[in-house]
Amino acid sequence: MKNMIIFCMLFFCSSMVLTATSPRTVKYRQIQQKIKQLETMVKDKDAELLHTPENPLEGCLHTAVTCFKKGIQKLQPANSQEKPQFTKTIRILSKFTYRDPGEQCESTCESYEKKTPKEFLKGFANLMQ
Repeated sequence: MKNMIIFCMLFFCSSMVLTATSPRTVKYRQIQQKIKQLETMVKDKDAELLHTPENPLEGCLHTAVTCFKKGIQKLQPANSQEKPQFTKTIRILSKFTYRDPGEQCESTCESYEKKTPKEFLKGFANLMQ
């Protein structure tokens, strides 16, 4: 009986460990939520077009993330009432980092097509997936 209880507890604990979400996955989900919040607050009309990386190569992910971080700083809120929340969200997204695997990327931010702020944010959300 004692062995059976120990076995059940061990089985339960090991199954919990296997189903736990990794911290990286949780971080990416939080970033995606912040991007979605920003999409509702961002000024899209008469706004500056931003270089939007799409489908970057594996070695160019660091460059793509850097481009998005630079572009986020250029976004503006749609109205002044949302400015405090908008600024907080921008600050959180600016702190996001991506560890570079060390490969060199030939493309630069300027090599990507310019798009509207909402399309820019959708591109960033796609990269986080």
